[in-house]
Amino acid sequence: MSLSEIAKDTGLNRRTVRKYLSPEGPVAPPRRAAPGHGRRRKVDEVAPLIDAMLRSEVLIKGAVVHERLVAEYGFTGTYQRVKLYMQEARPRIAEELGTSPGEPAGLHRRFEVVPGAQAQVDWGDEGQILAHVGVPKVYSFHMTLPYSRDPFCCFTTGQDLATFFDCHRQAFAHFGGVPMPIVYDRTKTAVRRHVAPGEAVPPHPEAVGSPGATTSTCWRPTAPPGRAGSSGKF
Repeated sequence: MSLSEIAKDTGLNRRTVRKYLSPEGPVAPPRRAAPGHGRRRKVDEVAPLIDAMLRSEVLIKGAVVHERLVAEYGFTGTYQRVKLYMQEARPRIAEELGTSPGEPAGLHRRFEVVPGAQAQVDWGDEGQILAHVGVPKVYSFHMTLPYSRDPFCCFTTGQDLATFFDCHRQAFAHFGGVPMPIVYDRTKTAVRRHVAPGEAVPPHPEAVGSPGATTSTCWRPTAPPGRAGSSGKF
């Protein structure tokens, strides 16, 4: 057979066929290195630390893990590497704990409040529903009273702080008062970054800028969908 015929039958380039048919060519095609024998990755150096964090809280977010590794251990790898490692490690750790990656380990405390004692806030992304009239994006602002499930919703074209404050004032007018406290479900308008479970850094000390209002941020390590946790009343 000619080189062209072999290349056509095998789907290889003619130069590749010539390389392996030449007297000096390799006897067999190159093999990929076996797992665990290749170049050591940066994330491998902190793998035991990541595993320990997962054993402490199997549903911990990759962003939180990466942030801790950078701040506390001088890790210089990327968030994407940590995320990919956690995708592999989370099921393994969950199996060790006798649970599944999508369910919490152990018990959790049901969260309830008295009337008017709390409001929960979050944004919704409504997409490009008004793109045909020149509005590129539409967002929905939601504030809900957990006890009564009384909802307030308004629609905006932005998520900037001024709009965020104005939505709060409209919600307070709707409810006829200011609930204490207001819980934010990790919305980036109120929370710049999470540094540990239950701890957050708000970008503005004045929170919602309303007299009498206090704020809190929500971290839900043990409240899967459909079960009561520290939020999820929307």
